Amino acid sequence: MAAEATGRATGELLVEDMTDDERERASRVDQVLPALAEQAVEADRTGEFPLEHVRTISEAGLLGLTVPTAFGGLGGGLRDLAAATFAMATACPSTSLAYFFQCSGSSRGLLPLAAIEAGLFADDEVPIVRAFGEKVLRRMGEEGRWVANFASESVRSKNAAVTIATEASRTDGGWLLNGVKSFGCATGVADDYLVTAKLDTGDTAEFLAVFLIPRDTPGVSERAKWDAIGMRATATHGIVLENAFVPDENALTVPGTFVKMTQVSRGSFVGNQVALSSVYIGAAQAVYDFALRFLTTTTYHGTDEPIGGSDLHRQLIGKMRAHLDTAYLWARRQILLETADPEIIPKDDVVANWRIAKGEIADNCFQAAVQALKACGTGNTGMTGAVSRGLRDLSMGLVQGFPAERGRLEAASYLVFGKEGDQFGTTRGAS
Repeated sequence: MAAEATGRATGELLVEDMTDDERERASRVDQVLPALAEQAVEADRTGEFPLEHVRTISEAGLLGLTVPTAFGGLGGGLRDLAAATFAMATACPSTSLAYFFQCSGSSRGLLPLAAIEAGLFADDEVPIVRAFGEKVLRRMGEEGRWVANFASESVRSKNAAVTIATEASRTDGGWLLNGVKSFGCATGVADDYLVTAKLDTGDTAEFLAVFLIPRDTPGVSERAKWDAIGMRATATHGIVLENAFVPDENALTVPGTFVKMTQVSRGSFVGNQVALSSVYIGAAQAVYDFALRFLTTTTYHGTDEPIGGSDLHRQLIGKMRAHLDTAYLWARRQILLETADPEIIPKDDVVANWRIAKGEIADNCFQAAVQALKACGTGNTGMTGAVSRGLRDLSMGLVQGFPAERGRLEAASYLVFGKEGDQFGTTRGAS
C-alpha cells in the first residue's frame, strides 16, 4: 500500500495530518493487521467472526481506543477511530465493522459526561448519569471488555432514521427488557451489550434509555444467523430480549438523557458515524491496491507490456481512482467538520452534510470495486478472491450506509424546511 512505501501508518492515508499521539495509536492498529488479514478469507467463507480477533485487539489495548486515559483507555477521538477502522478494513472489513460498533459504545459513556459538563442535568440527576457513563468507560478501558452496541431494529418509521420498539418496564431493583434488536455487530462475541430501549411510561425520544447487559444475562438470546452477501463475519444477527432483568446500576433511565446526549454530540446521532463509512473506504483501498498491482505486474503473453497499459484498462484505472478519491474527500471533510475547534459550521449543517456524505462514500467505494471487477477480468472473479470479496463487502455499504439518494433527500429537506428531522422514534407495543 501507499502508506507502506512512505513509512507512514496505514491510517494516515485517510487522516493525513496526524499528531504524534495519533500516530502512536495508529501504529498499534498496524500491529494487528497481519493477524486480521490472515483470517479474512476463511471468515468470509464461513460467515463467522474469528474469536481470536477479540484477544488480538484487546491485547493491543485497542478496545479502549476512544476511552479517556483516566478510565484506562488510549485517549483517542474521532480522528483515531476513523483511521483505525479504515486501516483494519484494508485487512478484514468484517472485523473492522464489528470493531467500529464496539468503539461506538464509548459514546454512551462520553456523551452523558459531556452533557453534565454542559449543565443539562439537574443536581440530583448528575450522580446517576455520571455513575453510568464512568461504568461504561471503565468496562471498555480498565477491564478491556468488548462492549457491543445495539440500537437498530427492524421496525421502521417514516419520520425517524432509527425506530426503537424494545421496551423497558420497571420492576423491583431494576428493569425488565423485552424486544428484538435486529442488527448489532459482535452478537454472541461481545462481553456486554449496550441496548437502547424506550421506557414504557412514554412514546417520545425523551423516554429513550440505555442499558448495560452482560451477554449471559438470562432472557438474552441470539437471533438466527443470516447468510449475508458481504461483511459476512460481523456477527450482526442481533439479539432477542425476553424479560431480561437489568439492575438499576446498569441502567441510564433519567428522562431526556438520550436527547441530551445527541445535543452535545458534534455529529449525527451520537457521533462517530463517519468512522463507520471509513470501513468502506479501507475496503475500497484494498481492492484498488490489489487491482493496480495485478494490472501493472501481469503482462501480455510474450511481452513485457503490462495489461494495465491498454486504453481500456487505463480508463478503468482512472475511474477507480476518481471514485476512491471522491470517497476520501467526503470522509475527510466530515471528519474536519466534526472535530474542528472552533466549529466551522452549525451542527445542523454538519448533520445535513453527513446525510449526503454517508451515501456518497458508500456509492463511490462500491463503484471503485465495480471498475476493479471490469479491469481484472474473469480470472479474478473467484468468491475468495480480493475483487470478489471487496465487491460483496462494499455492496453492503449501499444498505448499511443507506443509499445516496436518501441522503440527498434528507439534506435537501433540511435546506427547504430549515431543520433536521427526528433521528430517533419510538413505537409502543412493537417487539
